[in-house]
Amino acid sequence: MRALLQRVRRASVEIDGEVTGSIDAGLLVFLGLEPSDTVPAGEKLLERVLNYRVFSDDQGRMNRSLRDVSGGLLLISQFTLAADTTRGLRPGFSTAMPPAEAEPLFRQLYAYLDAVHAPVAGGRFGADMQVSLINDGPVSFLLNT
Repeated sequence: MRALLQRVRRASVEIDGEVTGSIDAGLLVFLGLEPSDTVPAGEKLLERVLNYRVFSDDQGRMNRSLRDVSGGLLLISQFTLAADTTRGLRPGFSTAMPPAEAEPLFRQLYAYLDAVHAPVAGGRFGADMQVSLINDGPVSFLLNT
């Protein structure tokens, strides 16, 4: 499982011209699922995301977490994060979890986030989404299970 975190001033996701989720300051998280991923591993990674210190303290150091600043979290499924890019000029997707397995896992992880943090917003699994963001910093991190 891979989570690409981007610290944002605001972010939104649009599907078919309709905004389905938006946040103000917080984290935009793209989540890529792999075949061996599980709910417990995902919850552990999401707890890490919620507590990862990427927001500035009074001295300008990254010392505060999303929970510390009560920021929003926009969660987007992104199977391309699980792509095999080790060779050639085209990514391979045999390393990504099949959609029939990934969708229920993604829904469970979204529900977990929604239960333990607010505000949480998201897109729609498998949809063609347009994601808009103002990256704050820019600050981006890739976390793996």
